[in-house]
Amino acid sequence: MREFSRVNAWLPLGIRLLSEDEKNKVKSKTYGYIFMPLPKEEPLDKILAQWLKVLNLKLDYLINLITKNQEGFSTLPVYEVNISGGGMSFNYDRDFNRGDILELKTVLESPEPVALCLYGEVVNCEKLDKIYRVAVKFINIDEDIRDHIIKFVFHRQRQILREQKGI
Repeated sequence: MREFSRVNAWLPLGIRLLSEDEKNKVKSKTYGYIFMPLPKEEPLDKILAQWLKVLNLKLDYLINLITKNQEGFSTLPVYEVNISGGGMSFNYDRDFNRGDILELKTVLESPEPVALCLYGEVVNCEKLDKIYRVAVKFINIDEDIRDHIIKFVFHRQRQILREQKGI
């Protein structure tokens, strides 16, 4: 029995095989969220507070956009993947060895988009005609990042159910 729910989805996905030197330095990370602590007191000028909130949202959006462009998230090719909180599988045009470590850049919407840089250890690579079915388990992943993935999986499952019901 699997530990996490899985879902098929089309996702932007960048795939890179890590060198031996890079393997020991991997740590999953997110791009796109900037958390600002909220003041504990009620502001004196509520209209000014609303304007500052709107400006903050716009600045966050622009900073996220710049970061995603600089890190290459805006030009990722799209693949059909099967993803869960524990790993993912996808078809790829080259093979990998069991134990290889891959850097996986993707963007998930759950419903807010979040850009992730994940690392996965290849657990299976099977030849299918001219392509390979690659399966990886996520490594060095923080629970908050895994939560983003799990939220995406449930969000996507709800979308699929709505489409099946015609809602």
